[in-house]
Amino acid sequence: MELLESVSQYLIDHELKMATAESCTAGLIISELTRVPGSGQSVDCGLAVYSPEAKNSYLGVSFELIERYGLTSEETSRAMALGALDNNDANVAVANTGIAGPEPHDGIPVGTVCFAWAFRHEGKIYLYTATRRFSGDRQEIRLAAAHHALERIPAHHGAILEGKAPPL
Repeated sequence: MELLESVSQYLIDHELKMATAESCTAGLIISELTRVPGSGQSVDCGLAVYSPEAKNSYLGVSFELIERYGLTSEETSRAMALGALDNNDANVAVANTGIAGPEPHDGIPVGTVCFAWAFRHEGKIYLYTATRRFSGDRQEIRLAAAHHALERIPAHHGAILEGKAPPL
């Protein structure tokens, strides 16, 4: 709970409002954050977008991009985060897509999760992506991915504030 409280307080202190576009975690990022009393003031929306059709309809992720890079790719998570940032009043969007199990998919091992964090700051967009591999069963992978997505927000946002991140 300490991680969740810390991230919630960071969002509040920096007047950040978050949106999520979650595939692998299916809403767990936003659900975990909102376990903290008062965290709702930093939440705009959370989308669970599993299918390519949902990613396209709700976030504007092109089928061509999905076909070219795959559902589990940093390119897809990047497009998801940017789509989430464009469709609401949030100034930070977190997205993920991956394989929680029980079986590998398209040669991608179980536990592989691709993330993207998009920030709107002073009229500019900043974007970070990463791929991580988590171990455990399906639920352990999803929870680890949700917590990783949240714990990286202060570091990424801090780099923007310090001028250490280039805008898109």
